[in-house]
Amino acid sequence: MMNHNAIYKLYPNVITIDDTEGATDKDGKKVTIDQELVDAWVDPNAYQELRAREYPPVADYLDAIVKADDLQVQKYIDDCLAVKAKYPKGK
Repeated sequence: MMNHNAIYKLYPNVITIDDTEGATDKDGKKVTIDQELVDAWVDPNAYQELRAREYPPVADYLDAIVKADDLQVQKYIDDCLAVKAKYPKGK
């Protein structure tokens, strides 16, 4: 399967991508893709999805606020900071 995000970022003239047929421009002409370049591309925003999967539920934070439980609030904050440290921006 082709890395569509990488192709769109590296080849702004690409309009459509088909995993079997390849990439084409606005005129339907095939665009030659350098697969090594595509394979080497790293999504600078990949950390966002990784973080979102591991953040604790917001309900935990709201529960702590409602109960005025400072320890629970701090645990929530610490858990979020641990996820941020695990998946830093731009890595």
